Amino acid sequence: MIKVVGLGPGHKDYIIPMATTAVQEATVIIGYHYYFQFIEHLISENTLRIGKELSQEEKRAEIAIEHALKGENVVVIGSGDASIYAMASIVYQKVAEQQLDIPVETVPGISAFITAGSKLGAILGHDFCCISLSDLMTPWTTIEKRIKGAAIGDFVTGLYNPKSKKRYWQLNALKKIYLEHRSPETPVSICKQLGRTEEHITLTTLGELDVELVDMFSVVLIGNSQTFRYKDNLITPRGYLDRKPHTGPEIQLASFNEILENIPENNLDKDTLWAAIRCIHTSGDFEYINYVEASKNAIATWHEYLKNGGTIVTDVTMVKSGITRAYTSKYGNEVICLLNDEEALQIAKDENLTRSQAGIKLAAQRYPNALFVIGNAPTALIEIVDQVYEGTLNPTGIIGAPVGFINVIESKERLSMLQNTPYTLVKDRRGGSNFAAAIVNAAFTLEEADSIDQ
Repeated sequence: MIKVVGLGPGHKDYIIPMATTAVQEATVIIGYHYYFQFIEHLISENTLRIGKELSQEEKRAEIAIEHALKGENVVVIGSGDASIYAMASIVYQKVAEQQLDIPVETVPGISAFITAGSKLGAILGHDFCCISLSDLMTPWTTIEKRIKGAAIGDFVTGLYNPKSKKRYWQLNALKKIYLEHRSPETPVSICKQLGRTEEHITLTTLGELDVELVDMFSVVLIGNSQTFRYKDNLITPRGYLDRKPHTGPEIQLASFNEILENIPENNLDKDTLWAAIRCIHTSGDFEYINYVEASKNAIATWHEYLKNGGTIVTDVTMVKSGITRAYTSKYGNEVICLLNDEEALQIAKDENLTRSQAGIKLAAQRYPNALFVIGNAPTALIEIVDQVYEGTLNPTGIIGAPVGFINVIESKERLSMLQNTPYTLVKDRRGGSNFAAAIVNAAFTLEEADSIDQ
């Protein structure tokens, strides 16, 4: 039996009861000779003690296996926690490589990282990670990738093996990388000899960090972008005091801001950009920033029109359903869809038209000044644009977002040729009823564009 036991940071009060029992019951104890001083009061007289140097981890594991195979009750000791940068890994690995039938157990201990966190107050209040700066067995290129990932990810970071006589430059290299991603005012702590009589903690900042104050008995903790200092405590908020009600409008506003942060640079006018953002929000597809086209001030013009109770005509009921009722109720807008109107059905039959085209043709007669919104049928869009070109219709505007293959691109090419009628379209074969409705909703809410971070 092999038990790999973590002794905590050094003081006897940090040794947990499980570790105490394991040490007391051991017939053989193996470890770095420096650590035996912390358990002298626990070791039995007849227990065999085998002390090795700091760099002889593999040898310690081999000796432990040798004695376990003889039936001894073996304990391998280490500081902190046995499974964090400690002996557990090499012992388990050696047993597995040799496919030995030896029971192995890890007895946890209080790590230097956790001890530092408690000494500092609440620096570990949110996501954190640990990185060892020792490149004795891990290539620096690998360590550097992990450093960059932690820095970019804004993790509170604990540094093990931060510096030694031969490894004196790695911590400074890390500091440079972190300063590329974090404020120089980020709180940093250097915690030496934790739990021992020589314990000493230095509080500083990332910009002022003096790497010469750090040695092999230190663990360094770096705060994240939210960590702050109050007296001698470092505190990383988890968000309790900043928590807000997650209402629909708040979630939507956060979504709009995230969209704005992720779309590429563009030359869209403010009102057109708002329509594009609403389309991206509808689809979850950032590519729509490249597919929304509008004539000058189209969305702004419709904003005023709709606020004054303007009428909206749609080609299909799905577009009508997608237009937010709270807006139409607030401003008294009538939303018309004549797709299933009896007169429209007769026109479709008599003139051999699609139902959508017939509905739009009838709506053009009844509501010639409306905002026409086409989200499904290219024939309906062709009908309305042709009437504008013929001079028989002068609508407030046209939204063209039919989706599909037959006549879709042709209908939108017609719309893009309009000179005096405000229009917005979703280019190529993209679009659909939800996008047509999203553009209408963008026109209703243009004032909200001022609330997003630009």
